[in-house]
Amino acid sequence: MERLPSWLRQHLAALRAVAVLTVLLGLVYPLVTTGVAQALFNDHANGSVIEKDGKAVGSSLIGQSFTDADGEPIATYFQSRPSAAGDGYDPTSTSAGNLGPEDVLDVLPGATDDEGRQSLLTQVCARSKAVGELEGVSGARPYCTPDGVGAVLKVFPDRAVSVNQACPATPFTATYEGREVVCAQPGEDYAAGRTVPVRGNATTPVVPADAVTASGSGLDPHISVAYAELQAPRVAKERGLALDRVQALIAEHTTGRALGFMGEPAVNVLELNLALDRG
Repeated sequence: MERLPSWLRQHLAALRAVAVLTVLLGLVYPLVTTGVAQALFNDHANGSVIEKDGKAVGSSLIGQSFTDADGEPIATYFQSRPSAAGDGYDPTSTSAGNLGPEDVLDVLPGATDDEGRQSLLTQVCARSKAVGELEGVSGARPYCTPDGVGAVLKVFPDRAVSVNQACPATPFTATYEGREVVCAQPGEDYAAGRTVPVRGNATTPVVPADAVTASGSGLDPHISVAYAELQAPRVAKERGLALDRVQALIAEHTTGRALGFMGEPAVNVLELNLALDRG
């Protein structure tokens, strides 16, 4: 029998290898791993879906917002932490804001574009102010102005500009080191000034950090125990429940540290709100 040419034998061997690997890695391996996952971790393998009245309402692994059609918090529910994933908790756009502690200068509307851009500092300040108003507590925190923007000056030899407070806003301080402080004019270039964040008189914030910052994934389903306890009086009042009953539900839906020592206790917001709906 005449032997096949070497080039043909090489191609046939390659085709056989492709066929075998396709069956093993494309069919056998996925079927085995799926079967093991379904047998041992059925709930997690199917997305940790949570149902209400027989209908899927979310996942214990992915957060969601509890707001109305206008984006305002629904007062009868515990609120999740902010999310940078798309318009909020969008699994197809999971991401962080990629903004760091040095991001303190806003781009005012009308400066380089129509909408402008809030710095990370101003985002934190605005969220803290809003949470404080919702919960009836002080939303003040260091480096934030009373009107909820970053307390940052651009200092020049003859004046200082509160660069995150667009005119005609009243600057958060009247003077700085003998210089008059003025509001910022959109479109004016203040790059030559010395950037000075001003700490102010605020001490330890009442509003917890997770209430004003997004998680790395933008999908965190949990909030801190401190943030849950801050919201408890409002939820109890809106639902006509005793405060200790709401606090007991928080405790029931608080998870401990991973392996007993990693991370912090956290509260699953969706599970807690569903427990409230069940009464």
